[in-house]
Amino acid sequence: MAIAAGNSVPVAVTIDSASPHESQLVDETLSASFLDELAARLIGDKAYDSDPLDRHLEDEYGIEMIAPNRKNRSRTQDGRRLRRYKRRWVVERLFAWLQWFRRLVRRYEFHAENFLGMVRLGCMKIMLRFL
Repeated sequence: MAIAAGNSVPVAVTIDSASPHESQLVDETLSASFLDELAARLIGDKAYDSDPLDRHLEDEYGIEMIAPNRKNRSRTQDGRRLRRYKRRWVVERLFAWLQWFRRLVRRYEFHAENFLGMVRLGCMKIMLRFL
């Protein structure tokens, strides 16, 4: 799981098994942030449309969650906030940049700690490009 800034620079990266839902990994990902301060807004897909998650992020971190409504929910957001959702491709571009590192694509590392270290190393190389 990754959080990217507006120019696709990685802000936080974590790994976990495929079994937990993405919305349950938000706390762990935010705590693994590379920055001292967190962003004011997070943009996520429909999986992050949850009132408990919205309240938790607002109370714990002061972060506004922007996610489109799921089909089975009533409209909870106005369209102005969802205009930012158009830039969700930013994190996809980060994952595309991480695909340049063959060691991450092929996953040569057997242990999760070693793989996370390689992912962080790839993120550092991406961040160095923007300095």
